[in-house]
Amino acid sequence: MTQTNINIRIDEEVKKEAEHLFAELGLNMTTAVNLFIRQAIRQGGIPFEVTTQVDPFYNPANLKRLQESIQQIERGQGVQKTMQDLEHSNHA
Repeated sequence: MTQTNINIRIDEEVKKEAEHLFAELGLNMTTAVNLFIRQAIRQGGIPFEVTTQVDPFYNPANLKRLQESIQQIERGQGVQKTMQDLEHSNHA
């Protein structure tokens, strides 16, 4: 099979993050892009959902509550339970 080169432009930070992720998976950028392209060909389209919809979990109310919880824990005000505590409360 004859090989060819392609050139793409990508944000430098995104490239670094992708290279780090792919390295953890034992891949390099070339192999990862080839996997994506081959999967797109197999599926006859993008191999994941492309949408303008935002995950409802990340709505402003949830993000505010999460930030408040983090601040409470950082101040030592959070309730801390071990997995054993949680498992025990489920059996009660």
